[in-house]
Amino acid sequence: MGLFDSLRPADINAGVREFRETPGAKLVDVRTPAEFADGHIPGAVNVPLQQIGSIAAAVPEAATPLFVYCLSGGRSAQAAAALKRAGYGDVRNIGGIGSWNGEVER
Repeated sequence: MGLFDSLRPADINAGVREFRETPGAKLVDVRTPAEFADGHIPGAVNVPLQQIGSIAAAVPEAATPLFVYCLSGGRSAQAAAALKRAGYGDVRNIGGIGSWNGEVER
């Protein structure tokens, strides 16, 4: 990883591919329930950023690989940091659904 790699926005399309290839992983949408209802990536669970402390209800095992997204990547970055502080060791911010090329579920 080079010095400027962390400045590059996450690629949600690559992130979802990696999620689908990772056994036992969870895809976490941290947008509001209304945003989630308007359309989300199939297979995602909704844990809004404001409720990220309740993640254990959706993902009880801290060793579970988590792939986190929001609309643009900002809220998911905050959520990923909070999840790491909470003891989840394998957390990836995959960016924003605004760049998603696949189908959405409603």
